[in-house]
Amino acid sequence: MTADDSFGRLNDDDYPAYTMGRAAEMLGTTQGFLRAIGEARLITPLRSEGGHRRYSRYQLRIAARARELVDQGTPIEAACRIIILEDQLEEAQRINAEYRHVAELENPTTAG
Repeated sequence: MTADDSFGRLNDDDYPAYTMGRAAEMLGTTQGFLRAIGEARLITPLRSEGGHRRYSRYQLRIAARARELVDQGTPIEAACRIIILEDQLEEAQRINAEYRHVAELENPTTAG
């Protein structure tokens, strides 16, 4: 791996750059919280060769959203389900927008 490859990963939201301890510190939470959202299958951290959990920036954003909901009093399992449903809704809206765009291209309306 070259230095350019390493620097390129700094911009990759999916690169598992953060250890569990660092991730918990960044989020202001505990490692147990990260384990709990992993057990709820909200995020699945990659594992290092030694078996240690590694988190990406994308996963940290999801974990931060979960923490926000839990801090507001939502049970962790419910918070995880809410985030999953929010993600599914966002994806469905994106797909619908693509279909609308294609339909508009295929059937342009004429202004009279």
